[in-house]
Amino acid sequence: MTLLSDVEIEKRVQDGSLVINPFDSSSLNGSGYDLRLAAKLHMEAHEHHLVATLERVELGEDMAGTLHIRSSLARAGIFASLALVDPGFRGQLTIALYNAGTAPFNMNKGDRFLQIAFHPLSTKTLRPYHGRYQDSQGTVDTRQ
Repeated sequence: MTLLSDVEIEKRVQDGSLVINPFDSSSLNGSGYDLRLAAKLHMEAHEHHLVATLERVELGEDMAGTLHIRSSLARAGIFASLALVDPGFRGQLTIALYNAGTAPFNMNKGDRFLQIAFHPLSTKTLRPYHGRYQDSQGTVDTRQ
């Protein structure tokens, strides 16, 4: 599995072949980018919430993304329902979080909570994302 390094991520952001907006170079790490929370969050124990990333991402037709919860949240008992970010996706990401812990959990707007790792594809896809969540803004409930 090939991942883009921090150098390649920043290069692609600069040349426009990858959009992360707003981009903050302090959120870069060796093999990904830490996405931040779009709004303040309070979760009681055993509570579920949908949250949005602060960043809007736009992946080219030659790249996919994998999402990972930050280990500090996992250690606090926070679980996330995560999926592959398809080539061609544009928008803010909506993530389902669950507090499996026994204590309330709080985060502030702008806190890093998720990492996205970028995978270059061997060729451009013939089937870029054109689904119901294209151009999502904010937290988006299930669209049928």
